[in-house]
Order: sequence, then C-alpha cells, then structure tokens
Amino acid sequence: MTQFGYRTLGFGSGGGPIFDGYYLIVGGGGAGGNNQYHGGGGGAGGMRSNYGGTAIGLRPGAVYTVSVGAGGTIPSPGGQGINNSGEASSIVGLGVSLTSTGGGFGGCNYRLAGGSGDPGATRDGGDGGSGGGAGAGGDGIGAAGAGNTPSTDPSQGEDGGARTDTSTAGDPGCGGGGKGEAVGDDVGNGGDGEANDITGSSVTYAGGGGGSRYPTGSTTGGSGGGGAGSSSDGSPGTDGLGGGGGGSERNGSSANGVGGDGVVIIRLATDDYTGTTTGSPTVTTDGSDTIMKWTGDGTYTA
Repeated sequence: MTQFGYRTLGFGSGGGPIFDGYYLIVGGGGAGGNNQYHGGGGGAGGMRSNYGGTAIGLRPGAVYTVSVGAGGTIPSPGGQGINNSGEASSIVGLGVSLTSTGGGFGGCNYRLAGGSGDPGATRDGGDGGSGGGAGAGGDGIGAAGAGNTPSTDPSQGEDGGARTDTSTAGDPGCGGGGKGEAVGDDVGNGGDGEANDITGSSVTYAGGGGGSRYPTGSTTGGSGGGGAGSSSDGSPGTDGLGGGGGGSERNGSSANGVGGDGVVIIRLATDDYTGTTTGSPTVTTDGSDTIMKWTGDGTYTA
C-alpha cells in the first residue's frame, strides 16, 4: 500500500494492475549573473511533485526514463559572455510525461571583450522554472525573469527579483526566484524554496540565488540550495536541490555562481517495486514504500 491507497484498478502493458506512483522533479538551477557589474541571482530549477495528492499510474513492464537537468554554467574565468539557464528534468514513459524547467540565468551588464558592445545587452534575468534576478549597471536596470515558464498547474516556481526605482541603478543585482517565494523590489537575497517529505523526511528544494553586492558585501541564497551573491565571486547553487547560483560583481571566476543540478525522485509501494533500474539511483525505504532518487540520468522498469 502506498501513502494514499492500494494499487489502482486497471491494467498495464503486461496485463497486470497499474501501480500508484509519486514523484518529485526539480530542474537545474540557473547560473548567477557574472559578466560585468551587478549580476542578478540565478533562478531555482522548476519544482513539481504530486506527493500528498493524486498518484500517477506506473504500468508493469513499461520503462520510465529519468533525465536530471544540469545547473547553468558561466563563462571562463573573468570571461565575457552570456550565462546559461539550468536544464530541464523529466520522467517520460508509458502514460507519463512530466517535466520541470531549468531556472533562468541571472541578469548582468554585459560587455564584449575589450569593452565593446551594448553594456546592457543581457541585464534582464532569464525565464525558467523560477526566473533569474534582474541585473543593473550605472546606465540602467534590467527586468526580472519570469517563473513557471512554460506554464504548468501547479506552478513550478516564481519570478525573479525586479527593481523599479531607477535611482538605484548602481546598486546590487536582484535575487533569483525560488519555488516558494519570489523576490521583492530592491532585495538582493534569493527567494526561498519549498519543503517536501517524499523521501520520508522534510527537505527544502529549489532556492533562488542571491544577487551581487557593490562595492562590498554579500547576499543570501534562498533556502533550498540557493547560492549566496557577493561583491566578488558568487557561490554555486547546491547540486541535488536545483538551487540558483549567486550573482558576482565584475567577472567572478568560473568555479562560482553556477546553478545546482536537479533531482528526480519516484516513490511507490515496496510490494510493487521491481528493483530494475539504471543510472544508480539511491534506493531507500519509508514504512511500506520504496523511494528511488536519481541525481543523474537513468531508468526504472515497472
């Protein structure tokens, strides 16, 4: 028996009952802004879960492919370039197609090598599961990235932080959005994630990255793996939680400010668990249920 009932009435591909399954899917977090002046925090990876709600049907004999999204990357050390959003995570198989979008990249005030190009070309935060925070510069401010992109119900996450007061154009980049909390105007901290106990204990996932600080100081990442922002190098988002990377001020190194990798978890009754997996998931039990947790790609055969 699973948390919410016995095997679903119906038949799978092999003629047997369709088993109740519960999932948590978190995309990779977006990278923090890292290319010149006032980088915004990366948005958290999108987070979706049915634990506590209606089960999906896992059909005996069907192969369910698990993809875990990597966190967004940033340019080479001191590099001038566009940061990346996180990658999507998903479960796909017979009767199931579920995806959580990666988090949006943090905005920045980008110049090409040698100082040429539009200094405001990428100061808008990227769209994603949660949006990246707006960047800023002495010549203007950016817009927040939109969360829950593409739209799903329930929402995957929130918008990034935005700034509406143009008098603060030289101030820190804004924080990235999290699953549980967007970031208000002129607030550099990352948005908090959301707790889920599908593994048998409460874990918070999908926190947004903090924006950079100028000229000194730091911001906090959102709970759930968001990286801190800084006046030098931003901190990375946490792998396995889909946290957004922290924003950096004036070209931080490539070792910092990257987004955290996502995670995929499937929970079902131990009586229904076949043990046929690839990708080396961590397998644990909680009461009468078995939980599979992937931090890399793999499969489960029901």
